[in-house]
Amino acid sequence: MPKIKPFKGVRAATDIAAHVITRSYQDYGKKELKAQLKYNPYSFLHILNPGYKFQQEITGTDRFKLVRNRFLEFKEEAYLVQEKQPAFYVYENTDPHHSYTGIIAGTSTQDYQDNKIKKHEDTLSLKETLFKDYLKAVGFNAEPVLLTYKDQPAINEIIQQVKTNLPDQHFSTTDFNSHKIWAVTDPELIQSIESQFKEIPELYIADGHHRSASSSLLSQEMEGQQDSYHYFMSLLIAESQLRIYEFNRQVTDLNGLSKQDFLIQLDQHFRIQNHGNELYKPSKKHHFSMYLDGDFYSLYLRKSLYKITTPLQDLDTQMLYELVLKPILGIEDLRTNDRIKYSYGKHDMVHIKERVDKKEIEVGFGLFPATVEQMKSIADAELRMPPKSTFIRPKLPSGLIIYEF
Repeated sequence: MPKIKPFKGVRAATDIAAHVITRSYQDYGKKELKAQLKYNPYSFLHILNPGYKFQQEITGTDRFKLVRNRFLEFKEEAYLVQEKQPAFYVYENTDPHHSYTGIIAGTSTQDYQDNKIKKHEDTLSLKETLFKDYLKAVGFNAEPVLLTYKDQPAINEIIQQVKTNLPDQHFSTTDFNSHKIWAVTDPELIQSIESQFKEIPELYIADGHHRSASSSLLSQEMEGQQDSYHYFMSLLIAESQLRIYEFNRQVTDLNGLSKQDFLIQLDQHFRIQNHGNELYKPSKKHHFSMYLDGDFYSLYLRKSLYKITTPLQDLDTQMLYELVLKPILGIEDLRTNDRIKYSYGKHDMVHIKERVDKKEIEVGFGLFPATVEQMKSIADAELRMPPKSTFIRPKLPSGLIIYEF
């Protein structure tokens, strides 16, 4: 059964917490990143981008060392403060549309290696090793892996019990998100939380496959060292709390086919309807939308011609790959082929239309979101989704709670 543990988190000082935490580093464009670094001295981005202090870009192991130095400086300045005793952290995030609550804890790398923490995505070994080296050099993890589990009434009751108290921290950020944190230090409550999670057969990675894999590599490399190396920080959240959104596909060309030849080939597996200028979005799985040459189309799978024998084949991203992207458009490797791009968002089909109309891409496909059950079935079968199959919320900020080795 999965093993979790409390830890002495490092958190932003309460009066500046809203200024410290950041979105994931990759989310920032160059101009926004520069503005944050220039005007916000408390931003965790100063730790992640230590070369700014010297007005130069620093990479490789030199950057890792400087990240460590900036982190220690933030602690020395008391921008970041370490807890005096181990705790679980009940965390509530509220955005303009939803509210999410889970428990931040240390989760066992051994459970990951034993497949008690299940995966649905492949990872790149080069990226795993690079982030493992980064973790070892900087000595902390600032962004939790998102793990999910089947809803448990007893765990929900504990969370609600904790939330009857005032939060230790409550602040809002400029992305219209509210953040509340309750540190759980009571020994009886800690034991109760640990016991309840021991009753759960398995956990599933919703987001953070590379971070989990890198933590596992570090654990193996640091065998015999302190216990903290053999856990990684996670936000444990009931599956009913997850929101899964679609990742759409954009393709730069039709692989040498004319529009008519392309449509004829699509007709082998789909019933095609031209909607003209009327925006179409799929309303259920195995339905796809397409924008091509000024028109929206609906594509309905001809089920009699496509045999589903595995959970993976039931997934729309895999279906599109097997029936369209690979055989018709000639895209073999979804990770490395630069003819395919990925996008998401409430108004993404409008964005795709604009790109096609500007001749930046040739065709765009809209998909119906995968479900938690599909994600779990694929993980249970030890299969792997195509890249960019799910966009999952909540998206967790960096620097909210830091796990130090």
